[in-house]
Amino acid sequence: MSPQQVLDEAKSKLKKIDSHFGEELKKLRTGRASASMLDGVMAEAYGTPMPLNQLATITAPEAQLLQITPFDPNNLQVISAAIRDNQSLGLNPADDGRVVRVPIPPLTEERRREISKQVRAKLEDCLIKMRAVRHETLNTFDQAKKDKDISEDQASRLASQVEDLMNSAKQDAEAQASKKEKEIMTV
Repeated sequence: MSPQQVLDEAKSKLKKIDSHFGEELKKLRTGRASASMLDGVMAEAYGTPMPLNQLATITAPEAQLLQITPFDPNNLQVISAAIRDNQSLGLNPADDGRVVRVPIPPLTEERRREISKQVRAKLEDCLIKMRAVRHETLNTFDQAKKDKDISEDQASRLASQVEDLMNSAKQDAEAQASKKEKEIMTV
């Protein structure tokens, strides 16, 4: 594998880690209703666990309300139970026989701080994964240098390019995290 291919692979891995981090941040509550809040909630339907978005349409008609319209009305109770039983959400759904309405309570200051800590923990996980990619890439270049496939100068140039990629990805992740924290702490 050429050095440029190794660099491109590292860049693509860093992008994947960054986009995964962004998806993880979307799942965190900010005090306003968002359909993505229910991503990852599984409901037992037709004998198998299924994601809610495959069982119903999820909308946010108001800033403090989620509305879930099941495709099959028989799944109404199952959907309510799945949301109620998910402790990390802390939501209490109500159904009227056709749709499930989930009021989103305003966040307390204490809960905002807890969620902010979750953002920091997710950022740290993201940075650890990024450092692993950097380490793996630098090891590949070190091995190529030992095998005399690349020169010392080329190895140091490649290492600085890897560092630049890493710094850029780290700045992106930190910017996403601070934006999310600001969003959470805004009342």
